Amino acid sequence: MKRFLYNELINWKNSHKRKPLLLQGARQVGKTYLVNQFGKNEYIDYINLNFEQNSDLKSIFAGELNPHKIIENIGFYIGRKINPENSLILFDEIQEVPEAITSLKYFCEAAPEYHLIAAGSLLGVSVGKKKSFPVGKVNFMTMHPMTFYEYLLAVSEKLLADKLQNYNKTEPLTDLIHNKLINHFKKYLFVGGMPEVLQDFIDNNDIASVRNRQEEILKAYKRDFSKYTDKPQAIKISEVWQSIPYQLAKENKKFKYSIVRKGACASAFEQTIQWLKNAGLVNIAYNISVPKLPLAGYADYSKFKIYLSDSGLLGAMLNVGSDIIIKPTELFTEYNGAFIENYVANELTASGNNELFYWKSRSDAEVDFIIQFQNEVYPLEVKSGLSRNLKSLRSYADKYKPGLIFRTSPRNFVKDKEFINIPLYAVSLIPTPAIKS
Repeated sequence: MKRFLYNELINWKNSHKRKPLLLQGARQVGKTYLVNQFGKNEYIDYINLNFEQNSDLKSIFAGELNPHKIIENIGFYIGRKINPENSLILFDEIQEVPEAITSLKYFCEAAPEYHLIAAGSLLGVSVGKKKSFPVGKVNFMTMHPMTFYEYLLAVSEKLLADKLQNYNKTEPLTDLIHNKLINHFKKYLFVGGMPEVLQDFIDNNDIASVRNRQEEILKAYKRDFSKYTDKPQAIKISEVWQSIPYQLAKENKKFKYSIVRKGACASAFEQTIQWLKNAGLVNIAYNISVPKLPLAGYADYSKFKIYLSDSGLLGAMLNVGSDIIIKPTELFTEYNGAFIENYVANELTASGNNELFYWKSRSDAEVDFIIQFQNEVYPLEVKSGLSRNLKSLRSYADKYKPGLIFRTSPRNFVKDKEFINIPLYAVSLIPTPAIKS
């Protein structure tokens, strides 16, 4: 399966400023598969060391963390010499061996000629625990579930995917193409972007098997809650995690601690929410009262929405039936549009928006996402149905006079003066210089 991150790995390999690479991302998003492809295609020698599968590898990092000594011991383990010029080394599930994370500093300082990638399902959590983690000694990349564009490539719709990615107009697509994309989009919402689930769907075309795969991933996540935290924290993580689908199913999707546990407050669950974010399992959008740059400077971090990182897992947690795929609009509006807003949050995150924000007025007006592009700020309203109501967008526009206002909905492309409607399947195009024209 083709992933956008592959090209970034190529750039990392060729960079004269290359450092050991930390590849973060939730379990089952395809980190190992991607690095395996990259290692086998781009290097003469590829060494994959999985610290979770082989606990004996921990002994390589016992005592002094001299990178040349570590390389020598790896060579003894695999039975051959490692050539730094044409070899890639993967430290997989590196969170199992904290000393290996520490060793990356010394590889950067004393052995930068080696091409080294470290990956882990709970790497974000592990790094956050290490107060002595060497800032500036590693490169970072984050891998997300597959985007809708990557889904199209996986299901052999390259022409359709390329047309979508390269579309530089705001004119409507033909009904034939638009309807085809909508049908694929509905399947994507149900299947989601977890590579193993999608591959199962492609191979077997069995929706029941898809749901079983999704439930297996959810069980693996719950095991991680217990494995990487103490019991009280694991209980709180599970409580927050289980509440998220029902937080999103509300008309007002602002996160409420009282839904997690009666009488709960922020101080009891702030660390828990940060754990889920660091683990790559959720994306968070924070409220801003004034849409000025930098957006983070105007955020109220006590008011936020939490989204699951994959729409397919959201559907599995809500036990949504597969028959909804063939119904005209039900998947868009089910649970107050929970799937649609969640999908948009994920696409924006995968497009490079490291933090998400939404705007709410002192009255009832609310814009689902506030997007920064270069030095400009734009509102983006998400519509799960075919309603043309622009009340909140107009309220925002009247107050702040943005150059453009965006809505994403099941409708085709539409441009009317400063207003642009982007189809849901094309939300990753917002905003680009082409779409602004």
